[in-house]
Amino acid sequence: MKNQDLGHLRKSYTKSELTVVDIENNPMSFFKKWFEEASEHPEIEEANAMTLATLGLDDFPKARIVLLKALSLEGFEFYTNYLSEKGLSIAHHAKVGLSFFWPALERQVIIKGEAKKVSGESSTAYFKSRPIGSQLGAVVSEQSKVISDRSILEAKLSALAMEFKDKEIDRPEHWGGYVVKPVCIEFWQGRPNRLHDRVRCQWQGGFWNIERLAP
Repeated sequence: MKNQDLGHLRKSYTKSELTVVDIENNPMSFFKKWFEEASEHPEIEEANAMTLATLGLDDFPKARIVLLKALSLEGFEFYTNYLSEKGLSIAHHAKVGLSFFWPALERQVIIKGEAKKVSGESSTAYFKSRPIGSQLGAVVSEQSKVISDRSILEAKLSALAMEFKDKEIDRPEHWGGYVVKPVCIEFWQGRPNRLHDRVRCQWQGGFWNIERLAP
């Protein structure tokens, strides 16, 4: 494969600006404001798509996209298989990274925090709110395990769909939610000449320390 020079790929960021004052000492409320603006933007299909970075059992970091499913005073909530690669990584090392990137708004948010399981009641309530196909998929898939062919999954799904026809599907014990309680939230707003606005909010055990960073 020939080397590909990508140095010419660049754009100028001119859509908005960000100051420390904008955050008003409440980064969670400010995140909600940005998230609502992203959700309402016609060019952003999944504003709740976020990158989750974990430290694996092999001591390598790994990042993948998951979906934010709730935002509360506790933090950022998502759902997965607890026995998946990401679930085992969190059990091994609960400190994780989250990031959101909304290019249509020239914004990103970078979060450091600690993940913990939500209550079984919360996981069950969310599980029951999912479409039936998604519920069946959570039962069928041994997430992150090696399989020889997709047909295995499809056969298991068909059999399970017949078994649970007109029946309620119980949430598997190995499936549920995590909430990431933030200790650091950094807001990034693209600006001209690569002099981007970066504001970092760090939790100091009783208050948020908010400061501007050089780009």
